[in-house]
Amino acid sequence: MSFLQQLSGGLKEFYYAPYRRTFARARQEEDDLFMMLVLSEALGMPNPASYYTIELLPVMYERVHDWHTRMGLDRSPLDQFSCCC
Repeated sequence: MSFLQQLSGGLKEFYYAPYRRTFARARQEEDDLFMMLVLSEALGMPNPASYYTIELLPVMYERVHDWHTRMGLDRSPLDQFSCCC
């Protein structure tokens, strides 16, 4: 690694360190909003973009349990999908 790359990495770490938790929280909120958008048809809300988000459902179903526990729900809000006993 060159000196400039090491310096750049060190400066990036110096900048991000105090805000790491804030950045992680913002990323999590964006992921939750995206999950809600993709699952909106299954939750009973009309989704004008359902034609485009239907392909993402198999990927999102794997993360439903983490999402609904983070939202404070005891069980999955999806009637057709039960991830908890």
